[in-house]
Amino acid sequence: MSGLEFEQPIIELENEIQQLVQQARQAESTDDQLDNQIIELRRKCSDLTAEIYGNLTPWQTVQVSRHQDRPYTADYLKLAFDEFVELHGDKHFGDDRAMLSGFAKIDQFKVMVIGHQKGRTYKERAKCHFGCAHPEGYRKAMSKMRMAEKFNMPVICFIDTPGAYPGVGAEERGQAQVIAESMFQMSQLKTPIICVVIGEGGSGGALGIGVGDRIAVLQYAYYSVISPEGCAGILWKSHEHAPKAADALRFTSTHLQELGVIDDVLEEPLGGAHRDHHKMAARMKSYLLSTLADLTSQTTEELIDARYEKFRAMGVFLDDSQAEPMATT
Repeated sequence: MSGLEFEQPIIELENEIQQLVQQARQAESTDDQLDNQIIELRRKCSDLTAEIYGNLTPWQTVQVSRHQDRPYTADYLKLAFDEFVELHGDKHFGDDRAMLSGFAKIDQFKVMVIGHQKGRTYKERAKCHFGCAHPEGYRKAMSKMRMAEKFNMPVICFIDTPGAYPGVGAEERGQAQVIAESMFQMSQLKTPIICVVIGEGGSGGALGIGVGDRIAVLQYAYYSVISPEGCAGILWKSHEHAPKAADALRFTSTHLQELGVIDDVLEEPLGGAHRDHHKMAARMKSYLLSTLADLTSQTTEELIDARYEKFRAMGVFLDDSQAEPMATT
């Protein structure tokens, strides 16, 4: 597994442990001293990992959210769901591989899953436009959501994109309009919607499938109006200032929960989801099942009203006329 710069002390310890384990296997007899050394190094590695990941900067969180070994939508479909039948095309232009959609089954619930897909190899990433969906991707998502509504199936959206595709062709085919239409449709969809940010949640590309009854973010994911590089390019005219922009945007899971933008934070395995796909998938499945049980017990009217009030309540602030008057002497 490749590591990030701040993970190097952890990787060095893991390599040392691996060498000692191989040495222990090759030994003809049990060496208690060697076994104790391995146990001590593993404890030290665990403590170091907890310390490093407990004090990540916002920019380091962005790096973790983009880790090439991090589980993607397709990985969760394999590990957390029992069945998945992919549905293709938007019935207008084509099939966008950056947006996966299809019927799925998770325990007793039959659902519609829609999510961004980045691809693992370079060939897959190029085919998926590195997770940046075109207008046909969002039209495909809307079409499948309407199908889910027709069959009274909950919708689960996995968000993982740096933003919608910014090319000329995408703009010519109505990128901004289709994202707005998708958000409007989701606000009125007569079926439960769960949205989970599993990696990057950048700009309108994330919001296009981000209007739901429950919004969750993985511990080391981010959810923002713009990527840190985009913000740095606008404010400081250089992507070199991305770490400074990341600090200012307040887009980590802790910030988002404090601001009331999201409902839940899903804790990741020690060292991030990229270190243990199965454990992260198990936690994802547990969250989805409990949330589906809660949402499916509500009436359609209750769902839509609560969804409307939820997003109307975001961004509350006090202006000078609402502030308490200062005490005078």
